Amino acid sequence: MNKYDSLTSVLNIILQNIKKQDFLVYFRKISVIEITNTKIIFWVVSWFMKENLEAKFYDLILKSSKQIFPQIEKIEFIVDMNIENPSNHDVVDCAQYFKDASKKPKKSSTTEESSWSSQKWSSSSWDDTKIWTPSDRYTLDNFIVWPSNQLPYSACEAVVRNPGKSYNPLYIYGDVGLGKTHLLQWTGNAILRKYKDKTVRYMTADKFITEYVTAVKKKWVERLRQKYAEVDVIIIDDVQFLSKKEQTQNELYNIFNILYDAQKQIIISWDRSPKELTEIEPRLKSRFEWGIIVDISKPDFETRLAILQEKARAREFLIPQDVAEFIAANVTDSVRELEWILNQLMAEYELDHSTPTLEKVARKLKKLSFTTDILGETKVQRTTTIKSYEDIINAVSSHFWIEKEWILWENRRKEFMIPRQVAMYLLKTKLHYTYERIGNIFSGRNHAAVLYSCNKLESMLKKDKTLLYEINVLRDGIWI
Repeated sequence: MNKYDSLTSVLNIILQNIKKQDFLVYFRKISVIEITNTKIIFWVVSWFMKENLEAKFYDLILKSSKQIFPQIEKIEFIVDMNIENPSNHDVVDCAQYFKDASKKPKKSSTTEESSWSSQKWSSSSWDDTKIWTPSDRYTLDNFIVWPSNQLPYSACEAVVRNPGKSYNPLYIYGDVGLGKTHLLQWTGNAILRKYKDKTVRYMTADKFITEYVTAVKKKWVERLRQKYAEVDVIIIDDVQFLSKKEQTQNELYNIFNILYDAQKQIIISWDRSPKELTEIEPRLKSRFEWGIIVDISKPDFETRLAILQEKARAREFLIPQDVAEFIAANVTDSVRELEWILNQLMAEYELDHSTPTLEKVARKLKKLSFTTDILGETKVQRTTTIKSYEDIINAVSSHFWIEKEWILWENRRKEFMIPRQVAMYLLKTKLHYTYERIGNIFSGRNHAAVLYSCNKLESMLKKDKTLLYEINVLRDGIWI
């Protein structure tokens, strides 16, 4: 038996004793280098794979190997980056191998998938573009249900069971990054799978605005209404973008009535409840309130931890338990922020192959202003070198790579304006200069101009995490 056949025989046994998800996450590309009387040496593609196989699956792999080679006493893993070389015919791509091993059931699943994903893509009365694009990202397999999204989830399940009859319209609201889009797209996908004859249209409010403007320009408004009249389920995400768009709201009102009267399902998401929609026409707002209104609030600690671990598992990335718990305890606003932090950790791992530790992650979260303290930091008194406003100006100039004259002079270009606002902000908050004194430093600006600049920057910092990170890096560099 050659090395390749030996390896596939071992993998066949492993597949019978491991979860599908674990196999796909932790087994990637693998090869056998050497088989001796007592040991098998495996090549693996990365340190991530080596560490996880040794920590999680050593006993399983050894036991599976002994069934093929009873004399084996131990196994070893060696990282070889050249395993990606296509000329190495002893390498097994485990993801492809899994697909091949389960080819027959997969084939029928794929056939079913194509049958519903290609149905009723376009309306002959409008254009030839697809009106729904299902995404594998939005499934129940990677959606975590927690107490505050249980009701929206149950409402979506009821809609899937009986679209147009149960909870119509369905209105879901909540802050950004809490999973509204995931839930909406899963609902559309599930309806398409269950009802082969139904047409589903998913869009953002921006897309609807664009379509309406195009229809007005080409005098196709009636064709636009006909297009939507042929749809069985309409899902509109982020309806807040319709604010102040009176004509577009009026057209949505007309389409809403057409669909509702025909018992077609309507699903809408927003970042606020209908009562807070002060910039939406009252008659349209009243339509939103005809059905059921459900909200999604922020997940608790246990849910954030489960979401983080699930996203890490799906991305084939191992996070130590203490690190995951620390992130979940401090990143509290949205699921999107959890995913953003995970992306930062994965990028660092790919660059320097260093696994995330509690201290490193704590430092990163402090720089990103998710925390105020660094775990394990020694209590060494640091003394700042900043003694005057010139030191602040020089530090800002050096950090943003611009001449300090451009910070002090009047120039409204963004690349100069933001560093100027940062300098004013630091002089006010860290050196406690008065607005008048800061204005005199910056070409004699008045009190109101400096106050506006400081408030403007504070407002930007609440929305722009990148800028917040930049300022914290600058502050760390000068110890203020």
